[in-house]
Amino acid sequence: MSQTPMPPETMQGYGPPSVTQFSVFLDNTVGRLYDLMEALDTSETRVCALNVHEASDHAVVRMITNNSGEARNLLKQARVPFAETDVLVVELSKGHTLTSLCLHLLAAELNIRFAYPLMLRPNGTPTIALSVDDLTLAGQILRRKEYRLFGEFDLPKTA
Repeated sequence: MSQTPMPPETMQGYGPPSVTQFSVFLDNTVGRLYDLMEALDTSETRVCALNVHEASDHAVVRMITNNSGEARNLLKQARVPFAETDVLVVELSKGHTLTSLCLHLLAAELNIRFAYPLMLRPNGTPTIALSVDDLTLAGQILRRKEYRLFGEFDLPKTA
């Protein structure tokens, strides 16, 4: 038996391609979203997906960028509170519809926490960001069903 250490990906098992989503917490006041977008525009980072969840006194802006490291630094410099989570980015193409995607995840009893479309899409095809109970299991299922999953490096670098 070999004493060679196993590579980390073998020890940890399968890990689907995923993308970092930032949840940015903003006061619900006029101009705050503009301020956030302007801060990101000072760099080469592009917002690929955006979802705003509004409450009476605050908003949660969920966004995916094509450069999470740079976006993280810009958010820290802007001193806005944020959290990060990994999401799946899934291509919806002929034979791989949103309905069938939901059915495959339902069969595995996986809950979709939230979903929203991407504005900048790899290959120009309909693409959706998904947050699910178990990212690894969902990735395995969708890959087995021949859905195409994207990572950050697959996202468009320009608008």
